[in-house]
Amino acid sequence: MGPDVSWKIYLLFLMLVLFKNVICIFHNKHCQHIHPKLDQVIHGVHIEPHHIMKKRSIDQPLRIMLFYDESVYNLEDGKFELINGTVLPEALSFWEKALMVRKTENVIRLNRKCANNQVFYRKGDWYSYCKNACETKTLCGEVVVPEEHLDACRTCNASGMNCTDHGNAGEGIVGADFVFYVSAMETERCSKGQTVAYAAHCQQESALDRPIAGHANFCPNSISTKPQELAILLSTVKHEILHALGFSISLFAFYRDSNGNPLTAREDNGKPLQNTKLQARQWSDKVIKTIVRKDWLVHNGPIMKQIQVMVTPRVVQQVRNHFNCADLEGAELEDQGGEGTVLTHWEKRVFENEAMTGTHTQNPVYSSLTLALMEDTGWYTANYSMAQPLSWGKGLGCDFVMKSCKNWIDDKRSKGKSIEPYCDKVKRDPLETECTDDRSSVALCNLVEYTQKLPAHYQNFDRIPHVDEGKEGFYGGVVSLADYCPYIQEFTWRAQNIAIRGSHCQYAENNPHPDKNFALEEYGPDSRCFDHTDRLWEERTCKQVRQWLHGGSGCYPYLCDNGLLHIIIKNYTFTCFYPNQIIKIRIFANNWLHKGALICPSCEEMCNNTCKPANYAPAKPILYHWDHLTCSAIKLSYFPIILLLLPPIISSF
Repeated sequence: MGPDVSWKIYLLFLMLVLFKNVICIFHNKHCQHIHPKLDQVIHGVHIEPHHIMKKRSIDQPLRIMLFYDESVYNLEDGKFELINGTVLPEALSFWEKALMVRKTENVIRLNRKCANNQVFYRKGDWYSYCKNACETKTLCGEVVVPEEHLDACRTCNASGMNCTDHGNAGEGIVGADFVFYVSAMETERCSKGQTVAYAAHCQQESALDRPIAGHANFCPNSISTKPQELAILLSTVKHEILHALGFSISLFAFYRDSNGNPLTAREDNGKPLQNTKLQARQWSDKVIKTIVRKDWLVHNGPIMKQIQVMVTPRVVQQVRNHFNCADLEGAELEDQGGEGTVLTHWEKRVFENEAMTGTHTQNPVYSSLTLALMEDTGWYTANYSMAQPLSWGKGLGCDFVMKSCKNWIDDKRSKGKSIEPYCDKVKRDPLETECTDDRSSVALCNLVEYTQKLPAHYQNFDRIPHVDEGKEGFYGGVVSLADYCPYIQEFTWRAQNIAIRGSHCQYAENNPHPDKNFALEEYGPDSRCFDHTDRLWEERTCKQVRQWLHGGSGCYPYLCDNGLLHIIIKNYTFTCFYPNQIIKIRIFANNWLHKGALICPSCEEMCNNTCKPANYAPAKPILYHWDHLTCSAIKLSYFPIILLLLPPIISSF
């Protein structure tokens, strides 16, 4: 073996070692909201009489007061500053701007916990009484409610006689509509499923049942202070706050219409019937209906699928408009995930990146659908200018929202059309990334092989490209809550189980190391994802050619100027004049000549309504930057060509 050949093999070995054990991990964190059980919620907090509250307009911007348990102050400095200085202020501010309530005129004094949860209600009295005694402490979640927030202890004897007001009422809560008790304890729930935070309500007022107190617990060991993880942490906290404000199994039965009348019938005690199995009050079919989907198509043929659908009026109108489906009964609720997820979130398959689905995967948004639900509680009106656009499924019609993803995939394939927003690419070499719909991230099809066949009703393929016939049942998307339907998803690169970088374009922390930045990407606030051509990028020197066995898309800054889209690569500007224009790149950087090509999206997609007409053409041909490699007389055929790949590429969840 000659020295040149040995050198080539050694260099190839070094490259393989350099990229050994690179893992692509899809984000997939389930919400762990456990609704409060019947004995954990105190009802009947008297603020003002029913007839006064009911007539009052819902036009008071929601005011949330924070109370910290001592455990919050015991957090590490960086984590405390993140929670106290950024996350909670921003999350609370969002909901205070997004929601309005009936104005609270009086001081709020919360009810004390009764010993053994035994409560008396006396006819004609606004207040409840405890049988024999009040508890010495009243908890809201893990937090002890301070004495100054509590009303007087009122008790009656076992016969309901000798009722006494013990006169120990606190000063109460002034200038707030909801009090939020926050702790930071490493509880048992924190150890389950990498939980970052969880929240729920703990007390409801007597007139219209609105939750007026709730709690949140942050899990100290799961709080990340990495800048690239701030967006998900913030969205998680906003998500949990909304569970406490109204989106919860424990509150559905208390929803009211726009006139303040209950949507669910009440018993003599003024409360809805108990559902002992759920440990919650049972709602009526004016809130949630059971629907049976006939001919739900899966691999083995059609089946019947039973779903639960939120059918309150504003929710129904929103989903019909969003999907362009007049026959849609309402918004489908999650049917998987156990107690912490089922029914208390939107169905992941139908509302993929809506933030109130049961797992955060990418780019979570709080859409007009979620604001509509909060209005349909009867407790709030919504500021729809705060709604974030939801692109998933928009305008795709009844077949998309009312039938299985297999039905959608098969129908599009039969017509020779794209199966988006679903996908069927199994990761393999060369690795081919794509862009998310909003171009916020480089992404991959999250279709993976499982070690066992999926349950029959989650088998969504009869055939998959590059997969042996008969093996289709082992393949599905990594997001189980989406019924294993595969779709394009952002991810994180890891090596030796250590995160290297993410794939979201707008975080500078995700920039590749210069030695590995073959496609000259640049991540940052002004960057978006752009598609590459099929030809793999390569790097050249006068003595080497390196070709990278993955590509497909990359992140680059862009700007909209003079009616045109401009993509910026290494401070050179490349102008797009029409959709699908191919821009060839030859730039010398980091001691290599980088060769590749980008595909222009439409100007309208990136720049909204500021674009020149579609048939616009420059007055004269434009000359893009084009570097040349000047070398001495060396035959190209003798160049060592190094193929750089990323073995093994696997998915973990």
